[in-house]
Amino acid sequence: MSDVLRVGMVAGEASGDQIAAHLIAALKARGRPMLFAGIGGPKMAAQGFESQFPMEKLSVRGYAEALRHYREIMSIRRRLARAMLAERPDLFIGVDSSDFNLDLERRLKEAGIPTVHYVSPSVWAWRRWRVRRVARSVSHMLVMFPFEAPLYQKAGVPVTYVGHPLADLIPLQPAKAEARSQLRLPARKLIVALLPGSRRSELHYMAAAFVLAAHRFRQEVPDVHFVCPTVTRDTRDMFERAVHEQQRTDLPLTLLFGHSHEALAAADLALVASGTATLEAALFKTPMVIAYRQSPLTWALMRSMLYLPYVGMPNILAGERLVPELLQGEATPAALAAALLALLRDTAAQRRQVERFHEFHHLLRQNTAEKAADAVLSVLERKNS
Repeated sequence: MSDVLRVGMVAGEASGDQIAAHLIAALKARGRPMLFAGIGGPKMAAQGFESQFPMEKLSVRGYAEALRHYREIMSIRRRLARAMLAERPDLFIGVDSSDFNLDLERRLKEAGIPTVHYVSPSVWAWRRWRVRRVARSVSHMLVMFPFEAPLYQKAGVPVTYVGHPLADLIPLQPAKAEARSQLRLPARKLIVALLPGSRRSELHYMAAAFVLAAHRFRQEVPDVHFVCPTVTRDTRDMFERAVHEQQRTDLPLTLLFGHSHEALAAADLALVASGTATLEAALFKTPMVIAYRQSPLTWALMRSMLYLPYVGMPNILAGERLVPELLQGEATPAALAAALLALLRDTAAQRRQVERFHEFHHLLRQNTAEKAADAVLSVLERKNS
């Protein structure tokens, strides 16, 4: 075995970039010389990762959106597979992005390269047949939620529950006053956070509905201020454009580039697009309403394969409809505003949400990066034993 361990990695979007960067830092801290290369984002690059293709090429969501970029994405995967099969890293770690990573992992595993997949695809919610596909592709699975591990154990896939890195990162008790001061939000007004999604495709379907819902809510609750954190300049521009197109420039709104954690810490309530942001809102103990809209084609395909009666992670963790969900045709501006108003007026429902959010935080706070690093090194030890 050479002195320097070479690790291939692929993360396809911002959340994966952050998770992978924490893992790289934890592995490097063990003192063994390691080189990391593949596809990643700026946080991974800051840890010394070498990205051979732009991560943004993989950051598409939904069937309809993926179809438009299919040929380019497949070309990237073929070229990356050829390069890795030629270079033969000691280990490959696919971080989330399962539609891209699982086929790549299968090719590498069949060639004798150990493969770790970090972040389970949603096999517990839909497409359960994918557990068999994972078993063919993965030497070891790292899962973030405790209910995922038994599914892989049953399928004979080595698995480690590592918890969720956000639960380590986010304080158990958010500093609301400090966050409001940092964002220069009015101290005595009701603060409502609007999180309409992190991708262009999500903003395309949800920005206008969120803007109009905010307007309707304000008609009932005049003493409100909205805060909307956006992930990229592009998505910020899209939301700003929706405000102008809907002629709602009168909204008391602080539009941010980044700072989603500060916005959630500052907020009394949140309207959140289904996705990682719902877990973030829960960890910040912010009572919320979940919304989601996407292309009719993607929605029809998803609904045909969905096993659970809800899609938001807080509800999946709770095993009940703890948080209101309004999806696709239900997610009208009037319905979203009405759900927010109902939650505002039902303080008992707010308390129930917050109590369960505290439970989730303790459950998921597992010192994730260290646990994941231990599991990765154990895979390397098995390979070399």
